[in-house]
Amino acid sequence: MISFELEVTDKQSKARAGIIKTDHGDIETPIFMPVGTVGTVKGIHQKELEESIRAQIILGNTYHLYLRPGTSIVEEAGGIHRFINWSKPILTDSGGYQVYSLSQRRKIKEEGATFSSHVDGSKHLFTPENVMDIQRKLGADIIMAFDECTPYPCEKRYATKSMHMTHRWLERCLKAFDRSDPVHPYAQTLAPIVQGSVFPELRKQSSEYIAKKGRMINAIGGLSVGEPHEDLYAMTDLCCGILPQDKARYLMGVGLPENILECIGLGIDMFDCVLPSRNARHGLLYTSRGVIHIKNQKWKSDFTPIDEDSTVETSRIHTKAYLRHLFQVKELLAGQLATLHNLGFYLWLVEESRKQILQGNFGSWKDAIIPKLRTKL
Repeated sequence: MISFELEVTDKQSKARAGIIKTDHGDIETPIFMPVGTVGTVKGIHQKELEESIRAQIILGNTYHLYLRPGTSIVEEAGGIHRFINWSKPILTDSGGYQVYSLSQRRKIKEEGATFSSHVDGSKHLFTPENVMDIQRKLGADIIMAFDECTPYPCEKRYATKSMHMTHRWLERCLKAFDRSDPVHPYAQTLAPIVQGSVFPELRKQSSEYIAKKGRMINAIGGLSVGEPHEDLYAMTDLCCGILPQDKARYLMGVGLPENILECIGLGIDMFDCVLPSRNARHGLLYTSRGVIHIKNQKWKSDFTPIDEDSTVETSRIHTKAYLRHLFQVKELLAGQLATLHNLGFYLWLVEESRKQILQGNFGSWKDAIIPKLRTKL
């Protein structure tokens, strides 16, 4: 059984602390989910995820796992947890965002989305029904409804048409999910997704529609796709004002550290984003004091720790000069250390947010730390 318990709301903002209970363990919110698209967080071993950065849940992707290694392989292994040797909760994205990103390779119609594989060009069809079937077989604890993610900018006419189709697809997802049983011996929950681009009336309509479905987790999609931060916050605030208080809220694909803190303050409980790991591989590090571009010449002879305040041991024992050297010689360890650091920082950020919420100080703490997070060191 999967459930959500709201523990407390911050006295200074709309920020919340809660617990999502799953058969693979509890998730303390607010939480950030490292992205493990193809069954692994790139360059990071599961033991490091659990012990070094204390990840509580990771994210996988239906589209990528369906193509490689294939749904049947994961199912035969006993589900995604056993296949990747990860005992904690997992969420799988439905593939809707990947279909969106394959704009030159896909065709969307009422039946579903036809697309060409980025691997070998083979043709495939995703429908609400078979995406539910695939995610049942993959076996994540939290699975996402199949939706269409609209681009930015987007004409209102198209956003309206897309939203209504996403709602129709949701009905088909719910029907397929509710009439099926888990393939693996643990509970799964299905999360609907709010759409509507940056149009307030559409976001309101979609949020009200999704709220009536009574699901344990409700997601907000179609943001962090290029819109101004002001629109991101306005749409998130609007949705949070409508989505049920006693259900978890998941803002998909967000974002920068300051985005996460601002959206926690608006009432979001769950986040995922590729930024901390992707940017790490390019030498951009996030810290509580600001952003470090470790490839810059200024760090060549800096023998201080990568981040002496980090919760990640490797960031405290290795120096900036050493990490810069690893990037200069294109050593694989460079990306690994940087990724561990960034994910550790993101998880510290949400963990510290939770502490501040429980103490009733989140609003003032957020306002004080955000200017530091934006500083370029």
